[in-house]
Amino acid sequence: MDGPQYDTARPDPYRSVITVEVNGTARTLTVDHRRMLVDLLREDLALTGTKKGCDQGQCGACTVIVDGRRLNSCLLPAVTVDGSAVTTVEGLGDADGLHPLQRAFLDRDAFQCGYCTPGQLCSAVGAIAEAAVGQPSRVTGADVPAGRPVPLTRDEIRERLSGNLCRCGAYPRIVDAVQDVLS
Repeated sequence: MDGPQYDTARPDPYRSVITVEVNGTARTLTVDHRRMLVDLLREDLALTGTKKGCDQGQCGACTVIVDGRRLNSCLLPAVTVDGSAVTTVEGLGDADGLHPLQRAFLDRDAFQCGYCTPGQLCSAVGAIAEAAVGQPSRVTGADVPAGRPVPLTRDEIRERLSGNLCRCGAYPRIVDAVQDVLS
């Protein structure tokens, strides 16, 4: 017999059953403890909008929203999202149409190759939510009262989206698209 043998009466020590809400649908899955969320989304759930870029959390192509927070899914073990709500780019819009940011990205031509766009969109949704509840960034002025919404100036938007790389250089149009949604 090749490989390690396990007592089939006992649970697999390297897998866990998790339940996660993905884009509004509850899913129960058996997940290897080493599996990253990006791989679970792309390979197990066929949600290929989330891109696998650097696999090191440096490019932001894999950004998704977990319980309202934007996170790099390539650094997040899938077992850690048990009981969480995950939103991918596919879950931003609804049956009636695109999310306002998706529409603004199209209107502003805020993408070229489109590879980074899903991560940019999820990151922008998260950044807007963070600013709305008063979470400061590195460039937030001292004159902004703590706990109050942070005005999303061009500098704020650029800072908040700085973890998402666009190799095509569509940054000015991405910032324009975010500002369009805010006005």
